[in-house]
Amino acid sequence: MTPDLLSRRQLLMTGAAVLAGGASARAHNGKVHVMIENLGFQPADIDVKAGETIEWINRDPFAHTATVKGGWEVLIPPGKSATHVATADDTVGYYCRFHPNMTGRIKVVA
Repeated sequence: MTPDLLSRRQLLMTGAAVLAGGASARAHNGKVHVMIENLGFQPADIDVKAGETIEWINRDPFAHTATVKGGWEVLIPPGKSATHVATADDTVGYYCRFHPNMTGRIKVVA
């Protein structure tokens, strides 16, 4: 392998490791980001601290929700984003009310 190709490969491997570890959800602005694409939450499982903001960014052409059964719901219009501030009680599973096969999990950590 050429040095240039090796550097690119190492960069890709590092990026894959970061994605696998869930670190990609946390951005520099303190929000925990969840992308919605192709009828899925990415990442589906996130760790947050109480008081942190979760931001869902909808890249699909139709609306979705982040719905906690018996709890709260966030409507995320197509091409838009919506937020929820995590509380200590937010270790929950959630789903899209419009597409119930879309599921995610929020775990509140110290």
